Amino acid sequence: MNDTSIASSTPDRLPRRVRHDLRFRKLEVRRVQRLTPHLIRITLGGDELAGFTSPGFDDHAKVFFPDAATGQLTVPTTGPEGPVWPPGPKPAMRDYTPRRHDAQAGTLEIDFALHDAGPATQWAEAARPGDLVGVGGPRGSFIIPTAFDWHLLIGDDTALPAISRRLAELPAGARAVVLAEVDSEADQISFDTQAGLDLQWVHRRGAEPGTGSPLLDALRGLTPPEGDFHAWVACESSAAKAIRAHLVGERGAHPKWVKAAGYWRRGAAATHDTHED
Repeated sequence: MNDTSIASSTPDRLPRRVRHDLRFRKLEVRRVQRLTPHLIRITLGGDELAGFTSPGFDDHAKVFFPDAATGQLTVPTTGPEGPVWPPGPKPAMRDYTPRRHDAQAGTLEIDFALHDAGPATQWAEAARPGDLVGVGGPRGSFIIPTAFDWHLLIGDDTALPAISRRLAELPAGARAVVLAEVDSEADQISFDTQAGLDLQWVHRRGAEPGTGSPLLDALRGLTPPEGDFHAWVACESSAAKAIRAHLVGERGAHPKWVKAAGYWRRGAAATHDTHED
């Protein structure tokens, strides 16, 4: 087989970016479920959900919360260069992964990991059917191919929705290794997948999230499968950076096949960091 034939038969493993029209929506809470002591699922709906799209398993939607004192919800409109805000203070806002969007049912699920006392946690714990919340985006998606020998997914509580989505979309015959950090066995959730799954829960046992290096320690003790793999990492920012450095520097992972993000940063609010070469 010549070089051209080899190249043409090699699966495309480079991710691709997809842009979406930016829209801002006011949605209504339809259902509130306490999945674990530190995870609440909010199901949203409403006429403005029409046209919502989220093809990437780790997409991010901006969630806008009502004012805690007045209950008033402020969301921007879409201008030619991005959001246009009305006069007055902007609301508290955070990035969240759309856990599941059902266009036919007209619902959107968002899971809220509870590990601080900020406005998102306060709102999620008090949310009731009929409450309103704002959702913007996703503005774009990062589509990661599934044609790898195996897939490595590493994350803490905040990454569970994206890990769930990725496992659900992997085809039968795929192989996935998951390292997931939560506080205790009570915070473990089940995953639906057709892939062969090697799942390891990493427990903090009451330690404050973002302290120590439980995920990196678990990764150091991992005996990986053979073959080419894609690694996806999402957790506290400094931990994600250290895990990526280990994968590329010590495990020989292909830098283009490692996506690492800080979904939050210890001591800071409303952060999202991407770690690359």
